[in-house]
Amino acid sequence: MTPLKSPQDAVRTLGEFIREQRSGSQISLRQLAKQAGISNPYLSQIERGLRKPSAEILQQIAKALRISAETLYVHAGLLESTDGVRTDAAPGPTASAIEADEYLTERQKQILLEIYHSFRRENSAGNTQD
Repeated sequence: MTPLKSPQDAVRTLGEFIREQRSGSQISLRQLAKQAGISNPYLSQIERGLRKPSAEILQQIAKALRISAETLYVHAGLLESTDGVRTDAAPGPTASAIEADEYLTERQKQILLEIYHSFRRENSAGNTQD
């Protein structure tokens, strides 16, 4: 069983995730800060895990990165994903296989996981409407 992460670890993990998304999109720190409407130093502090951004700032960053705000909220520990899986929970076999694939980049893994979780949510919603 995976131990729960401390709030400080969650902030660091969020910052690492944002940095990975930014790098994968080939956007500089300065460009992302400008697009999100925040200062370079503040974004740098978020990426290094020194600052915990508000939900509003996360929404602005998500929009600039063209990812869902929900994804950042889950990584920040502000929200459980709609399929009930937290990012600090032990992953299932499919998610573990994606994470372990050495031929995928971190960005590709994240995109596949987002798609996988969206299918699970869609199928769960469909099962409750029957």
